[in-house]
Amino acid sequence: MSDKPQRQFPLSRMMTALLIAGGVSVAGAAHGEELNFAHVYETSEPYHEWALWAAEQIEERTDGRYSITVHPASSLGKEADINEGLQLGTVDLIYTGNQFAGRFYGPIGIAGAPYMFRDFDHWQAYADSDLFEEIAQGYRDETGNVPLAMNYYGRRHVTSNEPIDTPEDMEGLKIRTPNAPMYMMFPEAVGANPTPIAFAEVYLALQQGVVDAQENPLPTIKAKAFHEVQDYINLTGHITDSLITIAGGPLWNRLSEEDREIFREVYAEAGERITEDILQSEEDLVAWFEEQGTTVNEVDVEPFREATLPAHNGEAATWDQETYDRLQAIGQ
Repeated sequence: MSDKPQRQFPLSRMMTALLIAGGVSVAGAAHGEELNFAHVYETSEPYHEWALWAAEQIEERTDGRYSITVHPASSLGKEADINEGLQLGTVDLIYTGNQFAGRFYGPIGIAGAPYMFRDFDHWQAYADSDLFEEIAQGYRDETGNVPLAMNYYGRRHVTSNEPIDTPEDMEGLKIRTPNAPMYMMFPEAVGANPTPIAFAEVYLALQQGVVDAQENPLPTIKAKAFHEVQDYINLTGHITDSLITIAGGPLWNRLSEEDREIFREVYAEAGERITEDILQSEEDLVAWFEEQGTTVNEVDVEPFREATLPAHNGEAATWDQETYDRLQAIGQ
């Protein structure tokens, strides 16, 4: 018998060895499965704040089975990149515009078209409608990814260094838009020159005169400080915009039914809170911008709307006439 003392293994090391032998990662055992939520918005914006809240709620309500890291401000790539990441399984959850989701399933892009909605109430009625449920199911069938919630993004307005009062004032204007066709429909309809530039690069492009103008909702204009490099905010209200919270198919397929319901509930609640925050911000920000020395220009939107409506079912449309008519009939 050896005189060497017996080695003592701490219980924690013994458990680790057993977990590894059983094919369970140590990190997973301690913290649950780690997921990535990606978006392109600033940490100061409600989208990020409520994504963080949702991550905490998911971890709590699933008893730690899932831990979510939220990656803001394009840190995992531009919007097109994170949509592709969702397809590849390198990103688990995202916010994305209807226009970007429409690249994968055309009808879902209808909610991002200019002057598609009469007002916020029309948009909300659509978000709560059977039509949206049908479109969301079509997107899921096409991509495998699952829309979980609609989040109000705000009414998009044009900022510029010269006032814009009529469609003619936009002729030849070099205006930054996101790189999706629905965002280009309005500028093209009024004779402007839409110029896609990555979201993170817009401030510098405006500052250096690469583009003359851009368009975004008031909360985004503030968050990205576009008012520092533009003299006018022209209240064109051309898109009543929204973001969709989407779970990737690879994630969804491995969730239990119980956990799927938790994800749906949490992100639906986050969407309601985002919507409330953005509505309040839109109400408050006109006065705030004026205090900063930016001119907020009231615009008669009807000529802009009339110039755009013929494009709704034109070559750029990714939906059929029936879908369009059903959407227009909602709330009437």
